Amino acid sequence: MKLTLRLATLATLIALPLPALAAPIQAVMYKNPTCSCCETYAAYLEQSGFKIELKPTNDLTQVSTAAGVPEQLQGCHTIMVDGYVVDGFVPVDVVKKMLTERPAITGIALAGMPMGSPGMGGTKTEAFTIYAFTKDGKAPTVYAVE
Repeated sequence: MKLTLRLATLATLIALPLPALAAPIQAVMYKNPTCSCCETYAAYLEQSGFKIELKPTNDLTQVSTAAGVPEQLQGCHTIMVDGYVVDGFVPVDVVKKMLTERPAITGIALAGMPMGSPGMGGTKTEAFTIYAFTKDGKAPTVYAVE
């Protein structure tokens, strides 16, 4: 009886469809060629389900400006992901929140290179303010505080 029950249970488990593995979120990171922290940030994103294509460029300011990133929010890399722009070391949960909520913005950015932010290392000493921006010239607004 026990063997029959175990075989029936095993047969049921084998017959159940396995959940499909989520496809990675495709993104392109334009980065300063000499900045290694960008690669650390890309690896951090990849550990959370992203597939990052790295594109070193000596024209990062031009790329960021064309993408709509306000000058005061531009950093050492700009990421294009699913119709949005991510600039700086934005925590992955905030990036995924934006991709899920699909707000009417161009993108989000974390200005500077704050200690403790993903890709920077060190100990976090202050809250991270992530700004949303658009291409219409309006001032950036606070999107999230981590």
